[in-house]
Amino acid sequence: MEIKLSGDFTVKKSPEEVYSFLVDPKRFCPLLPDFQGMEILDPKNFLVKLSVGISHIRGTAAVKMTLVEDQRARKAVYEGKGEVPGGSATIRAQFELEELPGGGTNVTWSGQSRVLGRVISLAGGLLEPLGIKNVQKLIDGLQKALA
Repeated sequence: MEIKLSGDFTVKKSPEEVYSFLVDPKRFCPLLPDFQGMEILDPKNFLVKLSVGISHIRGTAAVKMTLVEDQRARKAVYEGKGEVPGGSATIRAQFELEELPGGGTNVTWSGQSRVLGRVISLAGGLLEPLGIKNVQKLIDGLQKALA
């Protein structure tokens, strides 16, 4: 099962400030819905742990994330792979930054996740709406943190 989402938002901070926030997992990971903890593995890799709860499936997802592309003050792209209760998941998140005339930054984001395993059938139709809800929580958190 694959879920793709995208959108954009504007903040008053400079592209440099937004970029610095996005490439610092210690700053943005706590904004992830159901965040439990994280471990920095090296400058480009980290492991994030999240609580997972869909229907009667409960547990912890451990996802290894990698900063696969970074263009200072312009773009940050993450890819991740991990185990979730009843399956596995791959994730890609991209942020493109554009300086606005008069100051501020437009952040164009896109996200894609692919979930494999029996979790798809066990969760019924709840997986996609939950994914959309959690991505919106993350984007709302990012906007608030960057305000």
